[in-house]
Amino acid sequence: MNTFGTLFRLTTFGESHGAAIGGVVDGCPAGIALDLDFIKAELDRRRPGQSRLTTARKEGDRVEILSGVFEGQTTGQPIGFIVRNENQHSNDYDDLRDVFRPSHADYTYYMKYGVRDHRGGGRSSARETISRVVGGAIAKLCLRQQGIGIKAWTQQVGNIACDRDWSRLDLSLIETNAVRCPDPEVAQQMEDLILQVKGEGDTIGGIIAAVITGCPVGLGEPAFGKLHAQLGAAMLSINAAKGFEYGEGFAGVAQRGSEQNDILTPAGWLSNHSGGIQGGISNGQPIPFRVAFKPVATLLRPQQTIDIHGNVVTIHPRGRHDPCVLPRAVPIVEAMAAMVILDNFLQHTARTSKI
Repeated sequence: MNTFGTLFRLTTFGESHGAAIGGVVDGCPAGIALDLDFIKAELDRRRPGQSRLTTARKEGDRVEILSGVFEGQTTGQPIGFIVRNENQHSNDYDDLRDVFRPSHADYTYYMKYGVRDHRGGGRSSARETISRVVGGAIAKLCLRQQGIGIKAWTQQVGNIACDRDWSRLDLSLIETNAVRCPDPEVAQQMEDLILQVKGEGDTIGGIIAAVITGCPVGLGEPAFGKLHAQLGAAMLSINAAKGFEYGEGFAGVAQRGSEQNDILTPAGWLSNHSGGIQGGISNGQPIPFRVAFKPVATLLRPQQTIDIHGNVVTIHPRGRHDPCVLPRAVPIVEAMAAMVILDNFLQHTARTSKI
């Protein structure tokens, strides 16, 4: 299951400490101007070493387009690309070759395949998400022509939250701070907490909020292809994601139907408790959603576990790790949402076009 999507499809390959991370985008419409500077900017938002809040691993994350583009435009053929790994410290993981790290994929990968790449988690590493960001950037370029936009930001770190509704936030401030929160005062508190946790050799989780705007009516399919189900599956495929909700989400269960119903008038909708999706199909309103991320599993402090022989051991992890995934996960959330929306837009266009 290394392929994502139906008409707009992304297939990814590569490991954290392998030669490269790469992918193939198939189904991209022809004639899209492929803005390499934009793709690089999206990768820079995800790359390691961008601030003191992230892992110190230094990677240029320069994408090489191998196919599917001619004279700066997509040709409609598969777009192959790679991003070469340049700064692996594989020796940092030598002590973990035969050890199962707590809450990592080490044990499950080993039991499933009988072998695992212990260097940085191999395929289970979040470095795999490079390919998602490239695919998402290409999807964004396509959606831009349709007036569809996607913005994500850090809403909560630990117990520090920016609880204001997205419509009352200045989303242009997201990229003005290292934590990617549109409220500068709350962002500073989040940054202080992350640095405190980092100094203790610990990690912390939080919530990323996002909103899709300009989405037309009709995206999504009945029954098993509901738009919110596809968004949920996309978000929960991201490393460390633990929960997804859209619209009012879990908070809405405390209200009555008379408070939750969205009234439609000749002038438009009076509210958006449904989160822009009804019956699994977009209704033309903004689609706000949230994704919960757990604390990073790698702690820079001793922990007890077992090795592949069942012996109890104490590990002393080394290496370069994020104390909080949220700042770097923001562009990944946007990328996955962009691919879901474009895929559904193409399906909807194909379904409603007259032959």
